[in-house]
Amino acid sequence: MLQKVEGIVLRTSSYGETDKIVTIFSRELGKRAAMARGAKKPTSRLSSISQPFTYAYFLIQQGRGMGSLQQGEIIDSMRVIREDIFTTAYASFIMELVDKLIDDESPKPHVFTILQQALEAITEGYDPEAISLFVEWKMLPVAGIYPVLHQCSNCGSTDGEFAFSFAQIGFLCHRCFSIDPYLIRLTPAQVKLIRTFYTVPIDQVGKLSLKKETKGFIKKIVRTIYNEQVGVRLKSQGFLDQMEKTPEFYNNPQKDSSSEE
Repeated sequence: MLQKVEGIVLRTSSYGETDKIVTIFSRELGKRAAMARGAKKPTSRLSSISQPFTYAYFLIQQGRGMGSLQQGEIIDSMRVIREDIFTTAYASFIMELVDKLIDDESPKPHVFTILQQALEAITEGYDPEAISLFVEWKMLPVAGIYPVLHQCSNCGSTDGEFAFSFAQIGFLCHRCFSIDPYLIRLTPAQVKLIRTFYTVPIDQVGKLSLKKETKGFIKKIVRTIYNEQVGVRLKSQGFLDQMEKTPEFYNNPQKDSSSEE
């Protein structure tokens, strides 16, 4: 049976001398692996549509086992992402996170929209580090984690000073600070930013500029949740950590801005 799907290439692997196994995350069918015969040949009509990050309409011949990629129509090749080591690294991190958290053949159109909007934002010049933070926060419910960020997770209060509690997986107001000695105090701007990462669609954010220190602080919170509550550790994270520690080695083109608040 032939099926046409709107999808994004999550990853590829070589199969023999000329073929590829292409893992596609589609809006309609979820994550599917398909054989792309001859795709490693530069002259193959499947060569361009079987590149990681490619956003396209795919025609897949589906049988009892692995499907077969027949052809595709590129919507966006995401070439800009592959031309820069920083955009490639952060986009790869986003792709690996999505790949790890979604089940095979289980449609998740809302996750597809998150991924598609994230990749498009990076191609449009948005800070890839900030975009990766949006994806990390928005993927927490997919991992089974539902942080309480709209009110105090203990008493339900919506006013006052707030802190983040890993024990409660959410905010605590100043009246409830005593229940968690290891909480992390937050400024009003940090509270607002975390809520933005979690709730605001990526395509509605606008040009958000964040200081490196701010991104690092928010990143430590969400990464701790993934490490302690989800147990997900990504291969691409190690490269990002190394890259962020030695930006001069990689000629980091990103410049921090103080216009975040």
